[in-house]
Amino acid sequence: MDKRTGFIGGGNMAEAIIKGLLAGGVPAAELAVSEPSEQRRNLLAERYGVQVLSDNVHLCSMSDTIILAVKPQIASQVLGGLGSASKNKLFISIMAGVKSAAIEGMLGSDARVVRVMPNTPALVLAGASAVSRGYNASEDDLVLTRRIFDLVGTTCVVDEKLLDAVTGVSGSGPAYVLTFIEALSDAGVKHGLTRDVATALAAQTVYGTAKLLLETRDHPAVLKSNVASPGGTTIAAMHSLDRDGFRAAAMNAVDVCVARSKELGER
Repeated sequence: MDKRTGFIGGGNMAEAIIKGLLAGGVPAAELAVSEPSEQRRNLLAERYGVQVLSDNVHLCSMSDTIILAVKPQIASQVLGGLGSASKNKLFISIMAGVKSAAIEGMLGSDARVVRVMPNTPALVLAGASAVSRGYNASEDDLVLTRRIFDLVGTTCVVDEKLLDAVTGVSGSGPAYVLTFIEALSDAGVKHGLTRDVATALAAQTVYGTAKLLLETRDHPAVLKSNVASPGGTTIAAMHSLDRDGFRAAAMNAVDVCVARSKELGER
């Protein structure tokens, strides 16, 4: 990547992407961030050596690719003020629920937009990102977007209509997994383990199981059956989880999240 990449918004996800780009060999001089918080600007400048500023129009003028990393609720406010500075730029949006057509409408009907739904494990370069191309974006724009987000984890390409589902599964998914880890840790403490030991065991179990699933490519049910021996402890626990509605609760959470994502997109 030999063109300047700018970020509108310098929050956690923008920081994760900056970290991945730097780790992938992109010079700090090719990165710039527009962020209203002076404290946050100073942190990003000191930690990563990137250029920071508070003017979104200036950022657009000096950048070839702009990553929109602001809350969806302020999208129209932010994009409406860019004016002619947005011309001939690639805009990569990580705003949940805001459709590419809406972004194109705010920027101008010929705007090149690619939407991405990343997740917070990108902070440790282990994110899962889904990518969808807007009406005017080219195949090269899609390739560039994947190159950026492959540096902070893995990417897949989906139709835009499926990004709400992606939000429900992987975008918000880390919160579900962390709640599960916390519950496992609490159970360990209940049965006499120290908090440090219980949390370490729970977190490593989730990490290791996910790694096993990704590397073997077996169906989750196959790997689960390998743990649950006849008449044993695991199958008894699985019966309890099913009786208490564990799987239904997880699916219901995704349903609610997808509905909320669609609601945000309609505003």
